Amino acid sequence: MILILDFGSQYTQLIARRVREFNVYSEVRPCTTDPRTVDLSNVKGVILSGGPASVTEADAPDFNAQWLSAGLPTLGICYGMQLMAHQLGGTLGRAASREYGPATIRVEQAEGLFSFCNKGDTISVWMSHGDHVEKLPPGFVASASSAGAPIAAMQHSSKPFVALQFHPEVVHTPQGRDILKGFVYGMAGCKADWTPGNFIDQSVKRIAAEVGPTAQALCALSGGVDSTVAAVLVSRALGKRLHCFFVDNGLLRKGESESVMKRLKALDLNVELVDAKARFLGELKGVTEPEKKRKIIGRVFIEVFEEEAKKLQAITHLVQGTLYPDVIESVSVRGPSATIKTHHNVGGLPERLNFKLIEPFRELFKDEVRALGRELEMPQEILQRQPFPGPGLAVRVLGEVTPERVRTLQEADSIFLEEVRSEGLYAGLWQSFAVLLPVRSVGVMGDGRTYDETVALRAVHSEDGMTADWACLPEALLRRVSNRIVNEVKGINRVVLDISSKPPATIEWE
Repeated sequence: MILILDFGSQYTQLIARRVREFNVYSEVRPCTTDPRTVDLSNVKGVILSGGPASVTEADAPDFNAQWLSAGLPTLGICYGMQLMAHQLGGTLGRAASREYGPATIRVEQAEGLFSFCNKGDTISVWMSHGDHVEKLPPGFVASASSAGAPIAAMQHSSKPFVALQFHPEVVHTPQGRDILKGFVYGMAGCKADWTPGNFIDQSVKRIAAEVGPTAQALCALSGGVDSTVAAVLVSRALGKRLHCFFVDNGLLRKGESESVMKRLKALDLNVELVDAKARFLGELKGVTEPEKKRKIIGRVFIEVFEEEAKKLQAITHLVQGTLYPDVIESVSVRGPSATIKTHHNVGGLPERLNFKLIEPFRELFKDEVRALGRELEMPQEILQRQPFPGPGLAVRVLGEVTPERVRTLQEADSIFLEEVRSEGLYAGLWQSFAVLLPVRSVGVMGDGRTYDETVALRAVHSEDGMTADWACLPEALLRRVSNRIVNEVKGINRVVLDISSKPPATIEWE
């Protein structure tokens, strides 16, 4: 694999994705990771990510310099380049003004990562830095230059060290994939053998060995892509010893309980419906704080599973469809990064969990899980389903979650999704949904005044949920949706559109 040490860059996960697109496994670890705690026999190369700090400042992220003496091919990107230069005897300088955005570099050495170029060629790249390398460390040569960074790339004359001041992982560096391929395939010598088929075979063997020949497992099924693909994968290892429970927590989309059960039965899964609507909604009564909602839902989910497990024999494991972004955003594993939110299936688990967890997708992105589903020959109807938050509509009903407010949101959300599908836009959007706001405003309906609630519409494009851009939906579609919601959903007299990207906003409102 390629190991990525994260120094807090907003692009770190994009590096991991790019490497995986080459069918090579990559993993992100905090920059504070000690190389003695890692099995280096499976690491073919190391990438030092970018980051917002300055290498020479007192609060610079901790880094174990033994990584640079481990004999591994190493690529430094932006902050990673400055760190490499500083650690190996170079000199850094502070730019007169921060260089951020598009830039042009000139290739000075048409070899190594630039072997696909000729000397003197120019390449469009994306810069994002304040510091730069002013004097090369001993043994290094400049392999590229730019107007704002005379040493825009460097490489060691004999050791497998290379570094770039720009970001090859972003789409704004058109030839960035070629540069990264040069490191992954050329310098690190990786093979393109990390495929969906191999992942499935290895996972089935690992899960079967972990659970054993007689023990049984529970699966928390939501009907979404992640948990459903996880259930199908684990069922290959355990067969009918995997007991799937689809919990109707009263926080699902309109009509979802019936439609999901129909799809799950068609997959020949051992699945049972658990009606826990009253229990979840009762526990949420009077609660308005988002994190408290998540914690309550996570706790009640586990309590329900434990109770169901008592009805069965030898239940030892719990299967969850946790994804890499869930882990990253819930538990800070990225060095100086911060926790963004708690997911019910990551940060919301109680300490007294009575099951061992099976999370086959804990290191995967959503598109990789969809690729596994296609390899497992699952229906597109399931694989194209948009992500749905673990806590369900509880985090889309802002303020107190009551049965009445949930029904109001279900009706509005159903209208929005119906119209999005009718326009043929559903599959092309990462997510599209409605949010019920704790905001009342004056309106006029018929001959009277109203004082009702507000619904916000949210639609975004994204690759993996780590970043997202708001989708520019057709005006005619928005007019229809707004008109239908106000006329068909009792208690709503205003519809607004969310045009915020992530960052600075998140996709969900809570």
